[in-house]
Amino acid sequence: MHDRGQPADIITYNSLMDALFNIKQHDKALMLFNQMKESGIDPDIVTYTILIDGLCKSGRLENAKEIFQDLSIKGYHINTRIYNVMINGLCKEGLLHEALALKLEMEDNGCSLDAVTYETTIRALLEKGENDQALKHLHEMIARGLLKRY
Repeated sequence: MHDRGQPADIITYNSLMDALFNIKQHDKALMLFNQMKESGIDPDIVTYTILIDGLCKSGRLENAKEIFQDLSIKGYHINTRIYNVMINGLCKEGLLHEALALKLEMEDNGCSLDAVTYETTIRALLEKGENDQALKHLHEMIARGLLKRY
C-alpha cells in the first residue's frame, strides 16, 4: 500500500495487528502498533482491544494490565468487549479474584455484563472448584436474562 502511495489507515493497522497476534508474531504486532503511532494514527478502542488480547494470549499479562489501566486515564470509554478480554486474560492466568473484582468494577462503571462475562467467570470458578460461587453466578446470569432456562 505504501509503495502505491496509499497510506495505511487504522483499519489496516488493526487488521494486520490482529493477524500477527493470531499467528503468534507478537513482537511484529507490537512493532506495527508502534509504527502506527509514529505515523500519526491514534489507536482507537478496537486497536487497544486487539493489543490487550494479544498481550494476554502471549503471556504478557502485566503489560496488558498496564495498558488497560492507562485507557481510562487517557479518556477512552472502556466497553464490554475490552473488559471481557481483560477478565479472560486474568482467568487464564489463575487470577480469579482479580477477574471477579474487575467484573464488579465493570458493572460499577456502567458497563453491561454479557453472556461472555458470565461464561468466562463461571468457567474459571468451576476450574478452581468454586462450584457454589459458579452456581451463584449462573443464577445471576439467568436472572438478567442472559441465559434461558430449558
